[in-house]
Amino acid sequence: MHYVLGISGLYHDSAAALLGDGRILAAVQEERFSRRKNDARFPERAIQSCLDQAGITAGDLAAVAFYEKPILKFSRTLEVFLGWAPRGARAFARAIPDWLGGRLDLRGRIRSALPKLRVDCPILFTTHHEAHAASAFFPSPFAEAAILTVDGVGEWATTTIARGSGATIEPLEEIHFPHSLGLLYSAFTAYCGFRVNSGEYKLMGLAPYGEPRWVETLLEDVVSLHEDGSFRLNLEYLDPLAEDHLTNERFHDRFGGLPRRPDEPLEKRHLDLARSIQVVTERALLGLVRRAHEQTGSAHLCLAGGVALNCVANGRILREGPFRKLWIQPAAGDAGAALGAALAAWHGPLERGGFGSPRTPTASDAMGGGFLGPEETPETVEASLKRLDAVWERLDPEALQERVVEALIAGKVVGWVQGRMEFGPRALGHRSILGDPRSPDMQSRMNLKVKFRESFRPFAPAVLAERSAEFFELTGESPYMLLVAPVADAQRIPVAHEAEGLDRLKQVRSTLPAVTHVDGSVRVQTVDPERNPQFYALLKRFEARTGCPVLINTSFNVRGEPVVGSAEDAYRCFINSQIDVLAVGPCYLERDRQLHAALPRSFEAIPD
Repeated sequence: MHYVLGISGLYHDSAAALLGDGRILAAVQEERFSRRKNDARFPERAIQSCLDQAGITAGDLAAVAFYEKPILKFSRTLEVFLGWAPRGARAFARAIPDWLGGRLDLRGRIRSALPKLRVDCPILFTTHHEAHAASAFFPSPFAEAAILTVDGVGEWATTTIARGSGATIEPLEEIHFPHSLGLLYSAFTAYCGFRVNSGEYKLMGLAPYGEPRWVETLLEDVVSLHEDGSFRLNLEYLDPLAEDHLTNERFHDRFGGLPRRPDEPLEKRHLDLARSIQVVTERALLGLVRRAHEQTGSAHLCLAGGVALNCVANGRILREGPFRKLWIQPAAGDAGAALGAALAAWHGPLERGGFGSPRTPTASDAMGGGFLGPEETPETVEASLKRLDAVWERLDPEALQERVVEALIAGKVVGWVQGRMEFGPRALGHRSILGDPRSPDMQSRMNLKVKFRESFRPFAPAVLAERSAEFFELTGESPYMLLVAPVADAQRIPVAHEAEGLDRLKQVRSTLPAVTHVDGSVRVQTVDPERNPQFYALLKRFEARTGCPVLINTSFNVRGEPVVGSAEDAYRCFINSQIDVLAVGPCYLERDRQLHAALPRSFEAIPD
C-alpha cells in the first residue's frame, strides 16, 4: 500500500492526514493532543496519531505533502512588509524570527520530526488554495464540479475559482491579498471584541440580534462588490498588519468608537455591525458562486477555506444559488488543507512529483462521516477513569443508551464520547454534549453553566435524516452541520410582540426552543445510520420514548478549550463543568457520585 501523509501548520489549526492508496485513513488536529485551542505549532502528535491509527511508521510513507509553499508565502510577507513601510516594520520584526527559525526550511523540519522517513521519500508542496480545492473536490461525491475556495490568505490568493473533473483540478480565477473576505470578516470579529480565527462563529451567531443598518455604508466605504463576482477592500479603513486587530482610526471613527474589549458589554451597534457584515459577506459569496457557475457550467459546487464554515451563507448558497448540489469540506479551514495536500499529491501529475492516480467518486463522500481520529478501547477508557479516581458503571450498549435517554428526558446534560474522534471544528455525535431541545431553558443553561460562554450563542440540532423535513426547511442532507435552514412552519410558535436586541433570546419561537435561533433558523445536522450508526441509534431511542427525533448537539468542550479527545480529557471537562452525566465508551458516570469537586484543567486556555 502507498501511504501519503499531509501536513498543515505554523499559522493556525495545525493538522495531519494520512491516505492509504488514496483512501482517507486518518486525519486529526494537533489541538486535540496539545490541548491548546487552534494550536499552530508543527503537528508532531497529530502526525504520530495518524501513523499509529494505520499501524505504520514514517519509514512506510511513499510521500509527505505540505499545504503551502513557504518560499512563495515568505516572499509575499516580505513584499507586503516592505511595501507598507514604515507601518509594516513592527509586524516584520515580529515575524522574521519565526521564518528564520524554521519556516523556510520545511523539508528539514519535516525530516527532523520524522527521523525514520526514508531518504528517497519525496516531500512535496502544494499551494495553500490548491490544498483547499483538493480537500473540497476529491472527497466529494461529484465526478465534476465548480470549486470555490475563500479564506483569509494563502501565499497570495484569498479567493479562487476552479473546475474539478475526474482526478484533475483546473484553476480558473483568483483574487489576491489584501482583498480578502476572510480578513474583512475577521476585522469585524476583532472590532466586536472576539478573537480572530475562533470568534467568527460568535459574530455569525450574534448577527440575527441586530439590524443591517450599516450595509450600505460598508458597500460604499469599505468593500466594493462587482458584477463579475470580484470585490475590493478599501485599505483606508483596514490595517491587515495591526497587531491586535485589523482596523484603524478611520474605521473606528466611521463605526462609532474604539474596538470593544472582550470584558465590555455588547452595544446595539455591535449587534448591527454583526448583522451588516454577515449580509455583505453573503452577498459577496453569492456573487462568487454565480461567477463560478458562469465559468464552469457545472450543476455541482464544492466549497472550502475558512469562510466556507459560515453556515448561514452556505444555507443561502444552497437555496438561492444556481447550483443543484453543494458539498462542503467539513474541515474547511486550515486543518482540512492537510488532507487536501495529501490528496493533491496522490492525484497530482507525475511531472510535479504526484502519483497521477485516477479517482472514482463514492455515492455519498469519502470523509467517513468525518470520524477520522483515534478511538480508545473500553480497557483504556476504564484505565483512565481508574487513574482519575472516577466512579462509573460499565454497561452494554443497549443499557448505556437507555440510561442516557432517561437522563436526557429528565432534563440532564450529557457528555457523549463514543467511537473515533471527529476531524474539523464540529462535534458530530462522537465528542458531543447533548440535551433535550424541547426545554425552553436548556439553551441558556448549557451556555452559561456548562459551556461557560455567551448566552446569545445558539446550539445545533441533530435530527434523524428521514424526519428532517418535518422540522426544518432543508433540501437534502446536512451530515456535517454546515448548513443553516429555517424551522418548518409546522414547528413555529408565533411571537406576539418582538423584543429588541439580546432580549429576543428569551422568546419561544418553535417546538424546539433550545435550538431555534432568534431569526427562526437552525444549524442542522442530519444523522443517518450508515455514517453515524451509534448516534443514530441513540436518536432513535430518544424518538421512541418522546416522539421527538431531535437532540441538542454541541461540541464537548468549555470556553477556551479544544474539543475533548481522550477519556481523560472528557472526565476533566465533565468534573469541571455542570454536565450531569458522562457516557464515555461503555462507561456511565453521574456527576453527584464523583469524589472530586474539581480537577486541574488539561488544556491551555486561550482567551476569547
